Amino acid sequence: MSRYFSEKYASLVPYVPGEQPKKMRYIKLNTNESPFPPSPLAVELAAKAAENFQLYSDPECRELVGAASELFSVGKDEILFTNGSDEILNFAFMAFCDGNHPAVFPDITYGFYPVFADLNGVPYEAIPLGEDFSIHVEDYVGIHKTIFIANPNAPTGLTISLRDIERIVASNPDNVVVIDEAYVDFGGESAVPLIHKYDNLLVTQTFSKSRSMAGARLGFGIGCKELIADLNAIKYSTNPYNINSATMAAGVGALKDTAYFQKNCAAIAETRAWTTDQLRRLGFRVIDSKANFIFAAAPNYSGQALYLDLKAKGILVRHFETPRLKDFNRITIGSREQMEALVAAIKELLQEQ
Repeated sequence: MSRYFSEKYASLVPYVPGEQPKKMRYIKLNTNESPFPPSPLAVELAAKAAENFQLYSDPECRELVGAASELFSVGKDEILFTNGSDEILNFAFMAFCDGNHPAVFPDITYGFYPVFADLNGVPYEAIPLGEDFSIHVEDYVGIHKTIFIANPNAPTGLTISLRDIERIVASNPDNVVVIDEAYVDFGGESAVPLIHKYDNLLVTQTFSKSRSMAGARLGFGIGCKELIADLNAIKYSTNPYNINSATMAAGVGALKDTAYFQKNCAAIAETRAWTTDQLRRLGFRVIDSKANFIFAAAPNYSGQALYLDLKAKGILVRHFETPRLKDFNRITIGSREQMEALVAAIKELLQEQ
């Protein structure tokens, strides 16, 4: 850190992304990427868009917004695309949180929430999950703070019902409730239909997981037109051209190729069920997941030791050292072949103990 770094960021603890190794070839089950390539139509449209890279991208994302508004049954002024869903989450902290509107979110959730709060000087409260890692809905009813809930949650994969989301939103009419649906396409229930009933609801999603576009960086938020106008004020005050032309075109292709999308999501859900069953047969505690990952603890095997031993065998999973999570590892659902390799490696390790 240089002597020029602003004191307001001196205590900032940055988000730590999952490992992206280059020197060794791993089976990567640590960053919740899709095992499938992007839609062929998305790739085709992106390549065509690249022919015009000398021109700025459309700041209004008109073609992409049109495709999304039709798919999600929302108005064109009720959706905003961003550089990954991380950007719109940061925009939400900027737009809807301050000293009079502190943030609140679970203590075990997406690790960027406290980072965004600290980055923007927002006071926040982290509410503990239950012993079973579930969200206690009553903790958020009438709390009168800006609420951020990942549904399904990360790293647990657990969900809360649409009915419970509505209770939270309805009981906090003077604060925005952000429902982060990065993993909703793998078995969750989207809150998007509720945006026409509640003007304080913002739903965020990403193309990184279910639409196989993690490297393209594309996310979006859906809410009433007034909330979207607020977020656009932030966008146009930072970077109007936040989405490049190729990503924008790929997004259009991904939205149009619904058959490809649905097939991949179904395959991941099926492989998730198989992997969960296999690990439970080996004595693992596996949290019921509606995401493209599972959260699992091995019998008589520390989470860190299993992570390191799997890494030595060429398989990467995600380990968290926080006290409540240290016995667990988050395991991305890859292809069936990748998950079979994972289970085989774990069987070997358990036999070696």
